[in-house]
Amino acid sequence: MKIVVYLVFCLFLFQGCKSPEPRKPVSRASKSFTNKSLKMNKAIVKKEESYIQELIQKDSANTYITSADGFWYYYNDQNKKDTLTPHFGDEVEFNYNLLTLQGDTIYSRKEIGERAYVIDQEEIFTGLRQGLKLMKEGETLTFLFPSHQAYGYYGDNDKIGTHVALKSTVTLNKIKSNTD
Repeated sequence: MKIVVYLVFCLFLFQGCKSPEPRKPVSRASKSFTNKSLKMNKAIVKKEESYIQELIQKDSANTYITSADGFWYYYNDQNKKDTLTPHFGDEVEFNYNLLTLQGDTIYSRKEIGERAYVIDQEEIFTGLRQGLKLMKEGETLTFLFPSHQAYGYYGDNDKIGTHVALKSTVTLNKIKSNTD
């Protein structure tokens, strides 16, 4: 009997010395889900961009420029005298509005008011951040932003919903260089 107890004790002792094994994950993102999500997002971008191209074709009054960042814009008021555009760390003061591509107001200039923003050092949606860098003091531009350049999948948790492309007219009032 003592031998059996001794063997059981040794068995538990050796089993207890075994190194811990990592647990398997409870759930994993499947490759099919990722592929499906990727296809869906590409389809949304393609649909938005084709709609924006239709709007541009219909608008013969303005000359649109395609940005390298994936949005379109035209000049309402262009400053041809100055060459200074804002760079990293410069503070800009500007006004803007946000509309749907159909022209329905989401946020008016009055609602938003004048904004001060330090280039690339504060939170602002991607398209507007890149658009401000193209502007000179005193200019007014109208931008067409696909949703991935605006508020994307999440919206703004208020008036802007999921995958909403935006139109925005922006006036750059002042540039305060960070070297001043």
